[in-house]
Parts: sequence; structure tokens; C-alpha cells
Amino acid sequence: MTVSRRLLVEWLLLFLGLFLLPPSLASAQNFPAKPIKLIVPFPAGGPNDIIARVIGRRMSELSGQPVLIDNRGGQGGVLGTDAVSKAPPDGYTIAISSAGALAISPSIEKVAYDTQADLTPVTLVATVPEMLVVATNVPAKDIGELIALAKAQPGKLNFASSGPGSLPHLAGELFKLTAKIDVVHVPYRGAAPAVNDLLGQQVQMTFLDLPVLLPQVKAGALKPIAVGSAERAPTAPDVPTLSEAGLPDLRVENWYGMVAPKGTPREIVAALHALATKAMADPAVKEKLAAQGATLIGDEPEHFRGFIADETSKWAKVIKDAGVETAK
Repeated sequence: MTVSRRLLVEWLLLFLGLFLLPPSLASAQNFPAKPIKLIVPFPAGGPNDIIARVIGRRMSELSGQPVLIDNRGGQGGVLGTDAVSKAPPDGYTIAISSAGALAISPSIEKVAYDTQADLTPVTLVATVPEMLVVATNVPAKDIGELIALAKAQPGKLNFASSGPGSLPHLAGELFKLTAKIDVVHVPYRGAAPAVNDLLGQQVQMTFLDLPVLLPQVKAGALKPIAVGSAERAPTAPDVPTLSEAGLPDLRVENWYGMVAPKGTPREIVAALHALATKAMADPAVKEKLAAQGATLIGDEPEHFRGFIADETSKWAKVIKDAGVETAK
């Protein structure tokens, strides 16, 4: 065979091989070829929104395609998460959702999606510790004194949350179960009104995402008691963990993860994972989100699936043991 004929045969074989590629693999090689819609199931300005915007901006820079933030707040993240579960499974509509919508709400209320069946995990994006704080008029400076105060006045103290069934609500319930204390839950419509009443000393304590509380703590307007992460938060290094404070079984962190619709091809999921984790590895991204109290993770899709299952089981047990009212 002549050289020219051999080259012609090689080119034909290469063309045939490309032509016979599975459609999903062929599309994955060019992914993304158009803008990606990134649903944030909360209003703009909160931790979920900030994390999504910082990572989405870097994903856009790396891919050369716009990553368009779509804020769809409502029902504690459920509405936006449901929207991505019903989107076309092509990788061009994804979400960064929260622990509440992915692992808690399905155990408390009737939602239109099954997290494990209707969503495809991409990666656990970040964790954010919950911080336990008290109003300045509460005569307790550490967890031991707070527990002693609550035991001396059963049913007299109360804790605020950002809403029934929210992670801060269940963190408070887990605190009650672990410390064996009786404090009353006072739900609010979001973190801001809960913090306002805490500042006004209408309620005595709360668990909320660390970035929400840190400005007031630094200003001396709220007293920090502990953080729910395994290690001290770099943005609040003087505040002990709940484990250090004497409650080793009390671990409370919010978390945010990237999900795609069910049926998204494995190759597209892999491309999304590679793009997201590359964005998360950028030092500037790490620095911006560390300032928000977030620790970036970037695990594999199957590990994230198992993590969601573990978190679902954990909080379902708290809901049952605490007798939290459900709307199933």
C-alpha cells in the first residue's frame, strides 16, 4: 500500500470512529457548547447565592461559556431544587442546592422530587459551620453555663431559627436532645428577622450559618458559644467547637452541593465535575469563600450521593426523636 493510500485509510478510520461515538460522549467532548443555567434555590445575597456566584463566575472563565445564575427562592430551597429535577438532562441546567432542600425537607414535608431518584449528584461544593450564639443579656459565656442555665429553667429559654424544618431548627433540636435540655423553638421567616429579635433580646439563642452571625459577633452585639464544625473556623479562631466544649456527638454544618437532573449522561456529569472542581481549586475562589466561612470540598459524584444519604438518615432520626411536626 502506498503512503498516500495508507494515510487516506487512516483518515477514513478516524472519521468513522468519530462518527460512531456515542452521542453523549461526543457531546461531552464539546461540553459546554452554550450557556449553563445555574439555579440557586434562594434569593440573592445569602450564603448559597454567594457560593454559586463565585464558583459560577470561575466556571464561565474556564469554559468560555456564560454561567447564568437563576435565583428561584421559595419553600426553603425546595422550589428551585424541584425546577432542576424537571429540567432537560443535558447538563445545561444545574443547581447548587442546600442541606435543607436535599436532605431535610423530604423528611418533613411533601416535595415533588425524590433526591436520590430525581437528581444526579455532581459534587459536594462546600460546608459552612453553624454557630451557636446567645443574646448579650444571657448570663452564660460557654456551653456548660448555657446548659446549666437551661436545666435550671426548663421551658423558659427559647431558640430562634430561620424557619420550621430548616437546618438551624434541627440543629437546635439536636442540641436539646444531646444536652438533655428543654428550650422552646421560635421559628422566623428567614435568618434576618431571627437575628433582629436576638439582637433585641426577644429570644435567647440561635444556630445559624457562621457568615450570617459573624459581623454581629465581631461587633460584640452577640455572644459566641461554639461552632458546629470538626475544627475551629478560621474566621472565628477564638470560638471553640461543640466537641471541644464538651458535646462530641453534636456536629452541625450546613452544606451546598451541585446537582443535575436525573438521566444526565455520565460523561456530561464527569465534564461538569471537572469544570466545577477546577473552579473550586482556584486560589482566588478559595480565598473569597473562606472569607464567607465556607470550606470547599469537591468530592466525586458517588461519594456525594452517599453523603446525601447519610445526611438524610441523620436528620430524619433527629426529626423523629425530637417529635418535629411533619406535613407529609
